[in-house]
Amino acid sequence: MIAMNRRTKIFVSKESTDMRASYDSLFSRVKSTLDEDPMSGHLFVFINKRRTSCKCLYYDGTGLVIVSKRMEKGLFSKINPYRREKLVLTQAEFSLFFEGVDLTKRFIESPAEISNFN
Repeated sequence: MIAMNRRTKIFVSKESTDMRASYDSLFSRVKSTLDEDPMSGHLFVFINKRRTSCKCLYYDGTGLVIVSKRMEKGLFSKINPYRREKLVLTQAEFSLFFEGVDLTKRFIESPAEISNFN
């Protein structure tokens, strides 16, 4: 079980990830791609290219934990790879995302992104 509190941030990688990646490769992707500290206690979400699988990495205080999900039907929401800022979800958004709800409006057409194109 993922223990989150109000201070837990949920960072989503905008680049697709090979789902064969394990602790060390995800750890290095958090540092290099997301530019975050993997030991911070925040949750880091990685999605494969076809959007059928995702892995989440976080540090629970005693070690690294990976939570993985493969969709039986449907796809995870599409992430805008051209988004300038980091993509940080709320816990409610993450719960919806992990269930497979379409959050395209949030990820592709968020107000911050729209104002950058005007």
